[in-house]
Amino acid sequence: MDVLLGIDIGTGSTKGVLTDTGGTVLAVETLSHTMDLPRPGWAEFDAEAVWWREVCAISRALIDRLPERGSLAGVCVSGLGPCLVLCDEDLRPLRPAILYGIDTRAVAEIDSLTAEFGEQDILERGGSLLSSQAVGPKLEWIRNHEPEVFADARMWFSSNSYIVAKLTGEYVIDHHTASQCDPLYATPAFEWNLAWAERICAHLRLPRLAWPAEVVGGVTGAAAAMSGITAGTPVVAGTVDAYAEAFSVGVRRPGDLMLMYGSTMFMVQIVADYHCDRTLWTTAAVEPGSYALAAGTATAGSLITWLQSMTGNASYEELSAEALAVPPGSEGLLMLPYFSGERTPIFDPNARGVLAGLTLRHGRGHLLRAAYEGIAFGVRDVLTRFDDAAPGARLVAVGGGLDSPVWPQAVSDITGRTQLRPAQTIGAGFGDALLAAIGVGLVPPETDWTRIAGRVEPDPKYAARYADMHRTWAELYLATKPQVHRLSAMDPQ
Repeated sequence: MDVLLGIDIGTGSTKGVLTDTGGTVLAVETLSHTMDLPRPGWAEFDAEAVWWREVCAISRALIDRLPERGSLAGVCVSGLGPCLVLCDEDLRPLRPAILYGIDTRAVAEIDSLTAEFGEQDILERGGSLLSSQAVGPKLEWIRNHEPEVFADARMWFSSNSYIVAKLTGEYVIDHHTASQCDPLYATPAFEWNLAWAERICAHLRLPRLAWPAEVVGGVTGAAAAMSGITAGTPVVAGTVDAYAEAFSVGVRRPGDLMLMYGSTMFMVQIVADYHCDRTLWTTAAVEPGSYALAAGTATAGSLITWLQSMTGNASYEELSAEALAVPPGSEGLLMLPYFSGERTPIFDPNARGVLAGLTLRHGRGHLLRAAYEGIAFGVRDVLTRFDDAAPGARLVAVGGGLDSPVWPQAVSDITGRTQLRPAQTIGAGFGDALLAAIGVGLVPPETDWTRIAGRVEPDPKYAARYADMHRTWAELYLATKPQVHRLSAMDPQ
């Protein structure tokens, strides 16, 4: 029996999945971790001590659970991203990995590079304006603030490409991840934007580009000794976790849309043609020559976890019951969920959380429901922008937040969209296994392992109430923005 190994490095855990070529899950392993937040606006991981160690531990545990007469045919790793891992020639990370858009340290570099290259040119060549999501400004931040690290570095990676290098020795990055490394990649042409990339990367070599299902190398002897994976096992390029998860649930045709409920909300919609929108990210998609629109919030599940810790650490079930008892609209309570700034569609790293309408009658359940609704209002704004580009035909929801009795229903009620729930909810690792199966030629490229098991339908009786609240919610950000920005300037550095 041919078996595929998919491993996904997420913000809160690393998860591995073994499947057969028909998409049957044979075994799953998970290791939890927490990111480092050393300063306001910073978010980091130790790439070797956390990511590589966990990949090795999970792969060893899963290989021990290979079925009798089963053999590992291919490996794919996805990961949170885009991230920035700077390494020397021996693949030693020279500093902690800088995370995706939740790390907002490079505000000055975003401004300086935008001024240097021109806002409109950046948008047209790369598909996205520079924001905290972009890798280019983070490279520039290292050059400006840690020049010794920049000088000693020889290669740069995202999370999954770092693991691919550790497994195979190959210096490669997938097209999708590269397309989020603005302004280094020319998205319309699916190639490096060489002039700008060489200006920002300086002496750093650019990695070879590959599509996510492309075999890029075999496991080396040294990596085999650490991971337990047989030397020579094919490894495909992999990609960013959200896109692997979208692929895992059949979001592959123009109009298909994935909504991921996780530590942040992430949305991916496949589009037929290249399309630029200043409030979104336009990227290469997973399959060769394809495009996607993407958007992401800076908080979601992380905000719920924070509320849980700040209100007595009640169980998730108890909190959910309290939120469920509060009527839609939270009895006049509104929350701006910008506790880590915000990514799309406002791109404001200096935004902060705001509660409006709070009274003595409001309790913990109101706070939780208001948080869910605030997140959902942000999703509504993004989906409106997606529809401007290409109306979404099908929305598939994924992620741990779907277990909430409140959250997905609030999203459907506020957006007016039906959400399809897949039967298999393991996540990006499942998509990784499929990418590996395609890459090594065990299944045709068009193979889809998805089976839809349920739906979340909007309740029309709340449409008018939520439309009115959404207008107020949007006005609240604009009305409080000057004051909040002054407060964010007081953050300790």
